[in-house]
Amino acid sequence: MTPFSNLSFMVRLAKMYLSDVNRLWNLNEQQLKKYQDTQFRRIVNYAYTVPMYYEKYKKHGVHPRDIQGIDDIDKLPFITKNDLRNNYPHGIIPKNLDSSNSYMVSTSGSTGKPVFVIIDRFSALKSLLGFVRALKAYGGNWRKSKVVLIIDTEPGSAENAFFIEKIPVVSRLFKMENIKYLHLGEKPKKIMRILNDFQPDYLGSDPNMLRQLAYLKENGQGKQVNPDYILSSGSMLDGYTKQYVEQVYNRRVLDAYGTTEGGPLSFECIEGDYHIHSDFVKIEFLNEEDQPVPLNTPGHTVITKLYGAGTPIIRYRGIDDIATPIKKKTSCGITSDMIKKIEGRASELIYLPNGKTLSPLAVTGIPAKTMEYFNSYKIKHFQIVQHQLDDIEIKVVIDEKKDPEITSEKIIAELKKRFEAKIGPEVSITVTRKDEIKNETQTHFSKVIVSRLPKR
Repeated sequence: MTPFSNLSFMVRLAKMYLSDVNRLWNLNEQQLKKYQDTQFRRIVNYAYTVPMYYEKYKKHGVHPRDIQGIDDIDKLPFITKNDLRNNYPHGIIPKNLDSSNSYMVSTSGSTGKPVFVIIDRFSALKSLLGFVRALKAYGGNWRKSKVVLIIDTEPGSAENAFFIEKIPVVSRLFKMENIKYLHLGEKPKKIMRILNDFQPDYLGSDPNMLRQLAYLKENGQGKQVNPDYILSSGSMLDGYTKQYVEQVYNRRVLDAYGTTEGGPLSFECIEGDYHIHSDFVKIEFLNEEDQPVPLNTPGHTVITKLYGAGTPIIRYRGIDDIATPIKKKTSCGITSDMIKKIEGRASELIYLPNGKTLSPLAVTGIPAKTMEYFNSYKIKHFQIVQHQLDDIEIKVVIDEKKDPEITSEKIIAELKKRFEAKIGPEVSITVTRKDEIKNETQTHFSKVIVSRLPKR
């Protein structure tokens, strides 16, 4: 008998659905803090049964009894990607973990070194519930709204474990005919034909696929594809892609933020900014000295997952995105902590000869401003490559058929001028026109920023 055929398991699943989805609406700030404290104590006690954490905590001189709540989080040491890599597999899970009730998932490995973690079935279901929660915030109903998610469905991917593997389970309680999952590796034209037949109310994928589908729609395909909202996740949503997709569909693009290791982290509020899944995760925002940054100040993200078995994720700095915490607002009814904006990976920072840095968000909006200047969307795709401290290349794919009076030469010259103004005279800026920018085989999308600098 599998766990999913067990009545008690199904009852627990139903209770988890009823409590988890609505928790950020139902709890006030004090109640949410109390919930975090309870979950944090539980996960630290669990981590103490995991060899890697046991050794780390012992060396650091800390014991679970020293942890009273989430405010004690800075008593614990940080965990890195190399910690997870070097201790995989047996060092990152308890000795008595039921392997039949867990999955191995990995990051995309875009650096050439993927990180493997073990998640239990309920952790995977939490990720599904995180999506259901965001859908509710956008006025959708996961049992009625027609939804298409274009994700990496290959076995071993986080999306496969979080979504595909769970559908047969959830469908025992609810019909799921209104939700379709398509593989990110399929040809965009084939995906658009399926979308045109299904006519989803909500369409979700990574920014690269959303941009390609928008281009097809702009050129006459997918006439019946008119979702209420478009949902972006999986990689950084740059300003140009967001603006272009919104213009083509005349609909808002709303962003979600999550990771393989940490699960769902936050989702964009309908009123702007991002709600953190504060009952699922604690995100710290730290400066270069590992101290908390003030509100409205960008900081390095450090993640603690507050649920699940398998591999605990506590004070994990392997994500290392740059994000800006802000004062929470509750006008929409959600009481969670909030993020102003996610500025991109620290590994994608632009380093300048004078020692300063620019966040990805500071430069990825330049193509959008350029196209606003021309009142056109001729740029189909772009990528920023830093070859040296003083050498940056902007690769750009231009649609020659669109607005032919705006020449490629004009666009390239304007891009060069704007990048030079932003980055400064010490850096050589080259804008190179390309026929295409190829996707990475591991992720099925191309990075917006690529750094060729030695790792810092």
